[in-house]
Amino acid sequence: MIDDVALKLNENYSVNVKAKVLWILGEMGLNYPVQIKVYIEDIAGYLKNSHPKLRERAVNALGRIGRADKNLVIPYMDKLMEMRKDKANNVRLAFIWACENIATNAPELFYEKMEWFYKLISDQDKKVRIEAPEMFRVMGKRKPQYVKPYLEKLQVIADNDENRVVRIHSAGAIRITKKALNEIENAVEN
Repeated sequence: MIDDVALKLNENYSVNVKAKVLWILGEMGLNYPVQIKVYIEDIAGYLKNSHPKLRERAVNALGRIGRADKNLVIPYMDKLMEMRKDKANNVRLAFIWACENIATNAPELFYEKMEWFYKLISDQDKKVRIEAPEMFRVMGKRKPQYVKPYLEKLQVIADNDENRVVRIHSAGAIRITKKALNEIENAVEN
């Protein structure tokens, strides 16, 4: 069915249909990354679309596909990373989700990008602000040394941010990171 679904990306369908197609292709790509490979360029092409819903869904799709196989999305990572600055709030939110998906199995791709997620904690959009600390949780579990330089900054946010959920997510990222750092330290000692 992948081929039948993907054909609708390049046809004259509505924004809603194409948005659903992008979403479905992302989910298919999570389960069948090899079969989706031939359509990734088409999906990535929607990152430049004028309609924010299509950009959002393209970002989501690349995140799901990248979770399954980072090598399929690496050629598009620079374009994907630019989506953190998109003018549409939902696109920036999708950017964080996509990066969390990719980082689940390829955290090394985000080593030099953690500052971007820290800045997104101060985003103008409440949903983006709420989700941004979750990237630190995902990274803290897998590569706690990447998050370690942010622990003090995250603690300030966990203690003082005006938004209760931002505080909770920041505290969760700290807890997960410290636990992973302790596990590494204990493994070295033993």
